[in-house]
Amino acid sequence: MSLLAISNLDLEIHGTPILRDVSLSVDPGQIVGIIGESGSGKSMTAFAVLQLLPNGAACRGRVALSGHDMLALSEPALCALRGNEVGMVFQEPMTALNPIRTIGDQVAETILIHETVSRDEAMKRARDALNRVELPEDRFPLSRYPHELSGGQRQRVVIAMAIALRPKLLIADEPTTALDVTTQAQILDLLTRLVREDGMGMLMITHDLAVVAGMADEIVIMQRGRVVERGACPAIFSALKHPYSQALLAASSHHPDRDAHQAAPPLLELRRVVRDYRLPRKTLFGPPQVIHAVRDVSFAVERGESLGLVGESGCGKSTLTRAILGLEQVQGGSITLDGQPVFDGQVVNRAVRRRMQVVFQDPYGSFNPRHRVARLVAEPFHLLESPPQGAAREAAIDVALLSVGLTADDKHKYIHEFSGGQRQRIAIARALIIKPDLIILDEAVSALDVQVHAQILDLLADLSTRFGLTYLFISHDLSVVRSITDRVLVMKSGEIVEQGPTAEVFDAPRHPYTQQLIAAAPKLPDSTAA
Repeated sequence: MSLLAISNLDLEIHGTPILRDVSLSVDPGQIVGIIGESGSGKSMTAFAVLQLLPNGAACRGRVALSGHDMLALSEPALCALRGNEVGMVFQEPMTALNPIRTIGDQVAETILIHETVSRDEAMKRARDALNRVELPEDRFPLSRYPHELSGGQRQRVVIAMAIALRPKLLIADEPTTALDVTTQAQILDLLTRLVREDGMGMLMITHDLAVVAGMADEIVIMQRGRVVERGACPAIFSALKHPYSQALLAASSHHPDRDAHQAAPPLLELRRVVRDYRLPRKTLFGPPQVIHAVRDVSFAVERGESLGLVGESGCGKSTLTRAILGLEQVQGGSITLDGQPVFDGQVVNRAVRRRMQVVFQDPYGSFNPRHRVARLVAEPFHLLESPPQGAAREAAIDVALLSVGLTADDKHKYIHEFSGGQRQRIAIARALIIKPDLIILDEAVSALDVQVHAQILDLLADLSTRFGLTYLFISHDLSVVRSITDRVLVMKSGEIVEQGPTAEVFDAPRHPYTQQLIAAAPKLPDSTAA
C-alpha cells in the first residue's frame, strides 16, 4: 500500500483550474521528484496534500496519506497530521525561520505542539534532530539564532524541524535553489540519507532535472497543472516522449550560440585588491578580530569578453563585486576601468561608475513595486551629467525594452504584471539604457526556470554580439558559467585559486577546490549529455 496516493486530483481557486486529473504515489522509502516550471502546479500539489490552500480553493478527487483521506478531514485533524505524519521543507530557509527565536526553540516547538512532553525533553529531542542534520552541539548550540548561520546551515535547521517527529512523508519544495553547489550537494545527500534511515517517503519538488537525477527513484513531470510524463529514474531520461519533457531536458543542457572572443585590451583591471572587515572584540582588552574577505586579488577582463567568477557562499564574490562597482572602499590595491580608477581618493569616480551596470539575482526584489516600468528602467539616468528629457527619454526607454524582446507599451505596466523571466529582461534593459561598457551579472539566472534560464542566456549572448558588451558573470551555477563565458576564475576564502579558459578549467581542473566544485555540481545521466 502506498504511503501517499493522489488519484484524479482537480483543484480550482475561485473557479480557475489549477490542477487537472493529477495522479501520483509515494511508497515508504521512495523518493519521487516532481519537475516543472513555475506555474506547472508542483507546489500546489504539495499544498493540496497538506490542505494548506488559499480561500476559494476547491478540491475533487482523492488524496490519501497513511490511509487518511486528506480532503475529508477537519482542520483540527489536519493540524494533528501536519508535522507529525508529514513534514515540509521550504525553499527559502530565512523566511521559514523566525528571526527572533533560537534554533532550539523552533525545532522544539514542533515536538511541543504535537506531544505532551516537558520543555526539557523537547529541547533534548531538538538537540538530537539537529545532530542528525549534522549541526553538532559544540558548534551549533541550541541558543544560536538564524542570522548567525549560513544559508546551508539554516536549511539544515528547517530540515531538523521537519523530521523532529520522524514523519512518514517529507515534502521538500525547491530546498536547494538558493544554495551554492557544494552546499546543495550536501543538502541533497542529507535528505537522501534521512529518507533511507527512517524509511520515509519523499516528494522532491524542483525545476531542475539535474537536481533529482541522482537521487529520485521516480520522476513526475508537470505542465499547466497536469502530469504529462512519469517514469523510473534514471531510465526516463533516455525515453522522454512528451514535447514538454524533451524541451525541459534540452534547456537543462542548453549552450547559447556565441561568437568566439578575440583577444583585446583589458577593460577592467584589478591589481592586488585587499578588503578586510573588523569584528567586535571578544574580550574587553583583547585584539579585534579581522575577516580577510578579499586577499591580494588580481585579474583583468578584456573588452568584449565574458568572464566567469565562481565560488561558494562566503568566498568573497559579493565583496569583490561591491568594490568593483564603487560601493565599498578597498584597503589595498587598485581597480581601474579602461585605465581610470574606480575610486578618486575616498570618493567613487562617477565618470567611471556610469560605465558599469549590474543585474541582480532576484528580478522582483531589485525593483520598487510602486513604480511603473518606465521609471524603473530609467533609474541609471541619475548617473549622467545631462540625462535625456521628454521625448528623448521616452525613446531611450523604448529602445532598451525592445532590445531585450519586450514591447514599448510594457513601460506603462507595473513589475508585478510580469513573469520572472520578463522581470529579468526588464533588469537587463535597465542595465543597458545608459550603454555601459561592463555589465556585472550577479546570479542573474539562478532563480529562473530552466527554459526561461536558457532564453535569458540566449538574450545575453545576442546582446553581447550586437552591442559589444563585456560581462562579468558571478554565479554558483557552474552550468551557466560553462555555457556563457570565455574564461573563468575560481575563488576560495578571498583568493583566486585557479583561472583559465573555461573549457580547460572545467575539463582539467588543477586545484583541489575546483575539482570539488565540479564534482559537487548536479549532472544529468550520461545518456542525456548530448
